[in-house]
Amino acid sequence: VQLQASGGGLVQAGGSLRLSCQFSGRTFGSYNMGWFRQAPGKEREFVAAVGWSGISTNYADSVKGRFTVSRDNAKNTVSLRMNGLKPEDTAIYFCAADGTPGRPRSTGYDYWGQGTQVTVSS
Repeated sequence: VQLQASGGGLVQAGGSLRLSCQFSGRTFGSYNMGWFRQAPGKEREFVAAVGWSGISTNYADSVKGRFTVSRDNAKNTVSLRMNGLKPEDTAIYFCAADGTPGRPRSTGYDYWGQGTQVTVSS
């Protein structure tokens, strides 16, 4: 499985960004997909995940109501729409694929992309 994230950039606080992740190498519909982030000097943390059908979602408390995860199984892509960005959202954002059946979860992912930088200025 190969994952390529894109869409990061520099945005002012309160602004929006949309991240995308292109999946290849296996059957996309067989994987739950997640987004994670890692800020400088901090551990990587879970952000959001979406189930194989696109119906089930899971969010970290810190992003609920601001971020929306979605997927397009025809295009093998997963997206993260980020609204109301805060300086504390500054991090490298990674997409990941989880081949374990069930609801989208915050741990146990099998494959990881290289990440895209998101910087939110105050």
